[in-house]
Amino acid sequence: MLAQQPGRNKKSFVENYVVFDLETTGLSSHYDKVIEISALKVRNHEVVEEFSSLVNPGQHIPEVATDVNGITDDMVSDAPGFRQVLQDFSAFAEEMVLVGHNIHRFDLPFLYRDATEFWGQTIGNDYVDTLQMARICLPGQRGYGLGSLAGHYGISTAGAHRALADCYMTQKVYEKLRGEQEQRVKEGLMRICPQCGSPMVVRQGSMGGFWGCLSFPICRCTMSIRT
Repeated sequence: MLAQQPGRNKKSFVENYVVFDLETTGLSSHYDKVIEISALKVRNHEVVEEFSSLVNPGQHIPEVATDVNGITDDMVSDAPGFRQVLQDFSAFAEEMVLVGHNIHRFDLPFLYRDATEFWGQTIGNDYVDTLQMARICLPGQRGYGLGSLAGHYGISTAGAHRALADCYMTQKVYEKLRGEQEQRVKEGLMRICPQCGSPMVVRQGSMGGFWGCLSFPICRCTMSIRT
């Protein structure tokens, strides 16, 4: 899991992955701390194992954070610090693709920061952000928050804003989005990149329209619309 460079942002669907979610003392990865991390190991689209731990952040949990996730100072007083919990999470996730909702902007920066502080390395796992995938697969959706997507698919939001419950919601949303992508491909609204597995959409160039990979510039695959 630890590496010199962070993993790639993959815009694709995989059969085996680890869903994870954090609860924190606030929104800033510069000075706020992790107070809970949970994860689900998924093989062949089915959850096979859980990981979950509260974390003692070594500082007071603000009331505004407790109002969201319900986690108090008393609840984490005997919990391990994040150095130990992140090590345990790394052993759980191994080298599998990480999946989560809004992890590109929120969760991963916390992990990158703390892994660098603890061990001088970052998290090298490739990852898929279900927020980004929802915007690709559900254009025109009124809301892309996890709760909104769960409501769209009739998925229970019981226990929302606790890490493990959010992991289960995210996993179900991810599998639903897979179906959305398959339908868009059938309807000719999207293609799948033969090189990296990311969606391809119609782009406009100097010579007209073409299919372009959404993982550009990492993947520069293009295809003729007539193909």
